[in-house]
Amino acid sequence: MSAIARPLVEPPHEPDSRLGRILTRLQLTIPFGFEMGLERVRKLCAKLGNPQDQLPPVIHIAGTNGKGSTSTFTRTMLETAGKRVHTFTSPHLVRFNERIRLGALGSGVLADDDTIADALEEAERANGDEPVTYFELGTVAAFLLFSRSPADYTVLEVGLGGRLDATNVIPPPLVAAITPISLDHETFLGETLTAIAGEKAGIIKRGSKVVAAPQVDEVLGVLERAAARAGTALQLGGRDWTAGAENGRLVFQDENGLMDLVPPRLLGHHQYTNAGTAIAALRAAGIAPHPEAISRGLAATEWPARMQRLGHGPLTGHAPAGAELWLDGGHNPGAGEVIAHVVGDLEERVPRPLVLIAGMLTTKDPIGFFRPFAGLARQVIAVPVPDHPKGRPPAELAEAARAAGLAAEPMASVEAALASLNGGRFEAPPRVLICGSLYLAGHVLGLNRQFPS
Repeated sequence: MSAIARPLVEPPHEPDSRLGRILTRLQLTIPFGFEMGLERVRKLCAKLGNPQDQLPPVIHIAGTNGKGSTSTFTRTMLETAGKRVHTFTSPHLVRFNERIRLGALGSGVLADDDTIADALEEAERANGDEPVTYFELGTVAAFLLFSRSPADYTVLEVGLGGRLDATNVIPPPLVAAITPISLDHETFLGETLTAIAGEKAGIIKRGSKVVAAPQVDEVLGVLERAAARAGTALQLGGRDWTAGAENGRLVFQDENGLMDLVPPRLLGHHQYTNAGTAIAALRAAGIAPHPEAISRGLAATEWPARMQRLGHGPLTGHAPAGAELWLDGGHNPGAGEVIAHVVGDLEERVPRPLVLIAGMLTTKDPIGFFRPFAGLARQVIAVPVPDHPKGRPPAELAEAARAAGLAAEPMASVEAALASLNGGRFEAPPRVLICGSLYLAGHVLGLNRQFPS
């Protein structure tokens, strides 16, 4: 069993709720982490009447970066067209409830504590003493809830990889969508892009449409071969469809025509690609809403910890007056490139000294993540990822940042890092980006009392 760090379970004021107690107990009594394979999930689903076979039609989404944003664009565009959409994403940032969104007419809602607790306990009872992981049990609980609640569609985000991910026990989905693939989770998925792409391509099934964001050639060949084996054609971004910014708009085009749409609410040029992947998937499946509904969805989409501007709260109060505070959970070299591009655009529009407050896990590549910020960030302040057994020590992370060409120093906490920026260290109030880990992002949102809904 390969151990993965324990997630944040509940906001600080809810650890003693029924759901909080169940999640804590499960973390302490069952193997926690990812053990690649589908047999355990298939056996458990069979004991529960195979709920994975009774889901509303599925859009299945895999990839390295952009899965969550693409899933959210997909859900929101369908919801603004009046469709009911179940959504399963991971990991959560602050509360487990963020993983399971139940379709309601026009607007999905997070499953409440008791609903999730009931489903987890039912799955746990059915599993008995058989081996199962925390993620697998949560996935099966979502299948139970989705199979019992009416909806028009299901958006299902892969947890890790694709081929052997717990979500991949479903029958062929309406469409398999694959976001940009880069190096990450090499311990589980392989050391090369080819190996990682092979795992992601495992969600491609005979009878499904297949859509992918633009990919490097090494990845593209793997996806093309997987699609051919499944008897379907890959619809590739940049070749079969395009999505980009033109005159302040998102322009999408494929063989069915051109759409002139509002820009995504989510910040960054990479979000045009994520939005385009969602649109292409819906069009490939034959369920794309009218362009007006797509535009409303793009304008309404929110996804926390993806270049999120932090509002006033207990944590941001430690920062210098007038400072800008941003939060992004990106944690691999590919994410570092797109985040650096976004803050570079911000710098061009409104120059400010840029400071990174970063925490990362030992399983990630910090030098690769930091390298795109060389020449852009004035300083990196390395902090711990609280309560995480695989958190990289701040001194070690600061050394990695220096190896990437950045000035860096370690500090004991995010609060201390923000407080250290007071006292006129810079010529103007800084632009602060807290980054490097979704677990750190969840901790930050909890400290600032900003709970995703």
